[in-house]
Amino acid sequence: MPAPDNDLAADPEDLRRHPRLFRAVGRRKQPRLRRTDITVTDEATVRRAVKAASLGNAMEWFDFGVYAYLAATLGHVFFPSGNDTVQLLSSFATFAVAFLVRPLGGMVFGPMGDRLGRKKVLALTMILMAAGTFAIGLIPSYASIGFWAPVLLIAFRMLQGFSTGGEYGGASTFIAEYAPDRRRGYFGSFLEVGTLAGYAGAAGLVTALTAWLGSDTMEAWGWRVPFLVAGPLGLVGLYLRMRLDETPAFQRLESDAAHPSQAADAVETTAKGDLAKIFRQQWPMLVLCVALVGAYNINDYMVLSYLPTYLSDELGYSETHGLLILLLVMVLLMLIITRVGRLNDRFGRKPVLMAGMLGFLLLSLPAFLLIGRGGVLAVTAGTLMLGLSLVCMLGTMSAALPALFPTDVRYGSLSVGYNLSTSLFGGTTPLVITALIDATGDTLMPAYYAMGAALVGVVAVACMKETARQPLAGSPPSVETHEEAAQLVMSRAPEPKF
Repeated sequence: MPAPDNDLAADPEDLRRHPRLFRAVGRRKQPRLRRTDITVTDEATVRRAVKAASLGNAMEWFDFGVYAYLAATLGHVFFPSGNDTVQLLSSFATFAVAFLVRPLGGMVFGPMGDRLGRKKVLALTMILMAAGTFAIGLIPSYASIGFWAPVLLIAFRMLQGFSTGGEYGGASTFIAEYAPDRRRGYFGSFLEVGTLAGYAGAAGLVTALTAWLGSDTMEAWGWRVPFLVAGPLGLVGLYLRMRLDETPAFQRLESDAAHPSQAADAVETTAKGDLAKIFRQQWPMLVLCVALVGAYNINDYMVLSYLPTYLSDELGYSETHGLLILLLVMVLLMLIITRVGRLNDRFGRKPVLMAGMLGFLLLSLPAFLLIGRGGVLAVTAGTLMLGLSLVCMLGTMSAALPALFPTDVRYGSLSVGYNLSTSLFGGTTPLVITALIDATGDTLMPAYYAMGAALVGVVAVACMKETARQPLAGSPPSVETHEEAAQLVMSRAPEPKF
């Protein structure tokens, strides 16, 4: 017979003699839920928070999308002429450089967001990201300044990567802590609407400029335009973020009126422990986060960043052909992604994530075989198969990942885990796939790579806990109306005894 695991399983005689004492101990260990413990969200405020966070995410992926879609052009502009494959690999290597410093950005900005607040750090990352992207648009070409051109490109790409290290973890935390528990998947899916909007904006702008100016003019100066657009976009995003209040969960952590000493201890502990506390206490969830994000990001970057280059460089399509097809698919995904958010609120995060992982595991090879056959219908059908699998992840990850960690270390833990995984697996995807195709000559390498990532993802999803419709760890319940709060209190209250 198992031994009792707490003090309440005491001797029956002691319970009979001191009933009040043991009831008091029980209430202290599991205090009753009070109305003041529950956060009642304001719909308009939540929507403003979602808009501000999503715009920053759109800006991030616009920047990275522009670079990915102009990879071949940038290879010609910033690297010595010669072998086209070497230039493309050099360009993708520079693309990957930004991801090498992302974990450093996550380790700096993540704990800072847990100490100083989500809002201030998200404003800072927005400024740095916009500045890095805008600066790339001003760099002279290799023909003008030689060796210094790729050096400056790498420096500003590192600034982009460093600032982005605090972006996704903060933005997803921001939305998750504002959203009511029962609709966290729906509101979180708007963060990935920002992802798709950023990619679609980048693809649309690059396609339009290429069609209007032609390849020669794009290489001469047209490539600069998408990077320079980042300046004004960054100012708009900064304005929206500065207008917001801090998240209710962080405000409660910082100064809980009912438990002031507990809140102060939490903030103090976060300030002192920082990264040591995260790695020491959260390592199981960090490992799970790295596996989930790795599987998700390999497929995300393969579809949204690498596929146009694959179509043009490996299969011989025109540059605008692949971008137009991908743009069409991304617009379709944007139309359905919030429905995926509603689905994971209703049926759970795990079933929807598992559907996406199994989709890549089973459909990647047929999809790339279709794409390889050529023709608009075949390429569109293959891309759509990949896109529908991806949207299951896009619409769910932004709600599932913040729920892995408690409030006092959520921003830091998620930033570290997400960026470490993205650095190792996401940003290197175009470079690795290009190198594998070059080494083997097999144009189906992207499918095999996606299937391997999806297999890891299946195992990771099976290991995670279901968190849909539940409060975030370390945060009080969050509801939409005062009536819902009252019902929640009544449902948790002990039944009266007569």
